[in-house]
Formats: sequence, structure tokens, C-alpha cells
Amino acid sequence: MSYEKVKQAQKTIIGTKQAVKAARKGHLSEIIVAMDADHHVIAPVLEVAQQFNIPVTHVPSKQQLGKVAGLRVHASVVAIAD
Repeated sequence: MSYEKVKQAQKTIIGTKQAVKAARKGHLSEIIVAMDADHHVIAPVLEVAQQFNIPVTHVPSKQQLGKVAGLRVHASVVAIAD
């Protein structure tokens, strides 16, 4: 499952703004998006992912995504860096 990808990734980027910046610089191999996140929060990431042909994987829970990313708070977007 994609939660495992986040756990095993050597470098992750957390958050919409940071993921968009990294995508524009060409530093991402995949973006993980929580399905329970508000659309207006994740829309910029989905747009840039489509623009730069970055694979997007959806996971059910932003709470669980934040937890596997090592946070004490929810995470709507976690990107895996090259």
C-alpha cells in the first residue's frame, strides 16, 4: 500500500505548497494524496502533477498519512522526492 511507500521513502516533502514547488523543480517521483482532504487544498498538487506527468496515488486517510510521515498532525499531501 502507498502508506508503505511513504514509510520507506528516503526523502519526503509534506504539504501542498512544498509539493508544488518541488514538482515544478522536477524533484518528485510520486505524490500521495489523502482522499478525505478538501478538494481546494489538493487541487494545486493534482494540477501540477498532471502538468509534469508525476504519478498520483490516493490513500483513504489524511490522519494515517500524517502518522506514517512522522507527524503528529494530519497530512493531505506527501510527496516522494527523487
